[in-house]
This record gives sequence, structure tokens and C-alpha cells, in this order.
Amino acid sequence: MPLQKQSKVAIVGAGSVGTSLAYACLIRGVAREITLYDIDTKKVEAEVLDLAHGTQFTGSSVMTGSSDITTVAGADVVIITAGAKQKPGQTRLDLVGVNVGILESLMPKLVELAPDAVFVLVTNPCDVLTVVAQRISGLPPGRVISSGTVLDTSRLRWIIAKLAGGLAPTSVHATIVGEHGDSEFALWSQATIGPIPILDWERDGERPFTEETLESITHDVRTAAYKVIEGKGATNYAIGLSGARIAEAIINDEHAIMPVSTLLQGQWGIDDVAISTPVIVSAKGVERILDTPMSPSELEKFLASAEEIRSTVRSVS
Repeated sequence: MPLQKQSKVAIVGAGSVGTSLAYACLIRGVAREITLYDIDTKKVEAEVLDLAHGTQFTGSSVMTGSSDITTVAGADVVIITAGAKQKPGQTRLDLVGVNVGILESLMPKLVELAPDAVFVLVTNPCDVLTVVAQRISGLPPGRVISSGTVLDTSRLRWIIAKLAGGLAPTSVHATIVGEHGDSEFALWSQATIGPIPILDWERDGERPFTEETLESITHDVRTAAYKVIEGKGATNYAIGLSGARIAEAIINDEHAIMPVSTLLQGQWGIDDVAISTPVIVSAKGVERILDTPMSPSELEKFLASAEEIRSTVRSVS
């Protein structure tokens, strides 16, 4: 799809996630301009230079950025990655205090400079920070969202595709919902491979997916980030691609269905909690929250996950 004229994505934070996101946005040609902001002048200028040197090979995107926050002015999408990094052994919710403080400082300036933008939180705990950011900004809930379980869902589909016989992950239709964290879970009641319910999928005359297998897959998805962090210190490439894909759906007004985290307003009896569930993503941000069917046990897990987020939000309110 051709780029919208003068489209602009601003990325806040030039750490491993922010720079991977900028790189993914360039490679995918997400917007006419990609800009990177960070308070570390030397670091951000070096990253921008390195990325800009490759723009001959990335189509028509322009790479800009600096330690001056005005570089985000007029952005269509602002993606916030700035914050304390998750360390080995830490949960995402452990990061809440420091990152709420950073957000309280940043958000008013960002809204002033990009008043019409959709804001996408990638910083963890992203569900909690989405609630905080929406309260600070006063923007409509659909315009303050987070990457939620978009990456977790990609991890899920990759594992299923491998076990199903090396299929393309795009042929797997399964979703992780709930908190982007330890209480997330897969909506197995709705999962299919192509048109076939996952428990009915056959490979070499056998059915590789059992209830036990599904539970093991969920565990692997839930702990995937910890494994990556333990080995290399951070997750960055896959979340960069995930964030770029969300920005792309917004910039191009795609009306794509994604499990981003957004503030619920009465759905499933939940209010004032940002949580991941399938929604329609367009130029408005979250245009509509889908009434996704859940089994009784899934709904119970979903409500418990929402309460986990709510209790953390209360601790910083």
C-alpha cells in the first residue's frame, strides 16, 4: 500500500527496542518519516546516523531524530519505548514505579507536540502504563493503546505452525489475550489452523495437539521473553517488528484485527482496565473492540487477568 503523504512515526527511546522499531519501520516502509527521540544526545545522533545511512535500500522513508523532543512534532503515531529495562528474574509488573514516573514527565509534552497522534505504549508494564497515559493525556481511549499481546500472539502462532508440520504462521488463527504478562492465556476455544479446529488437526495420521500440548504451548509463550532476556539481556527484534506492524495498520487505516491492549469501558463487565483482546485497528487507533467469544473457563481467566492489572493500577494511582 502506498505511503500517506507526510506520514510520520515518532519513536521515543533509542534503546534496543526503540532502535529495532525504527529499523523495522524503515524496512517495512511504514511512514514517509521515521523520527527517533532520546535524552542521550550522543546515542540518539549515532543511531539516527546509522539508520539514515541505509535509507538508500529502504524505499522513500526519511530517517530523522535528536535529543530535542520537538522532533516528534506532527507525528501520526507516537510509539513510547522509553523506560527501565526488564532484568532477568523481573516480571513486567515489577517495573511499574519507575516507568510511571517517566511517563508522567513525557506524556504532556508529547500530546502538546503531536495532538492528533495515536499513542502506542511498548514500555512495560504496557497495560498499566496505557491506563496511566490515557489518564494523563485525557485523550479518547482508542488513541492511547499498547502493543499488548500482538507479539505474544506471534510467538503462539510460530510454535503452533512448527508443531503442525512447518506451516506458515499466517495460516494459524490463534490469539493470546489478557495481560501482557504472567496471566495471559490462549483462546483455544477459537483456535484453528486454516479452517480446522486445532484439536482436530492431523499430521502423518496423528493429532499432535492435545489438551496437554496446548497447556505446554501456553507456558512456552508466557515464558518466552524471560528466556530471551536471560540469554541476551533484552527482547528487541520481534517487539520491533510487532510495533512496526501496529504503526503500519494505523498509518494505512487498515481496519486490521489485532490483540492490542486498550481501555475497556464495560465490555465483559470490565471498566478502566487496559487489556489485550481482538480489536479493529485503524487511523483512529482502536476503532472497535470485538465481542470475542470465550468459553466459561476462558472468561474466568480473562476477568482474573483484568483484576491483576487493576490491582497494579491502584498501587500507582
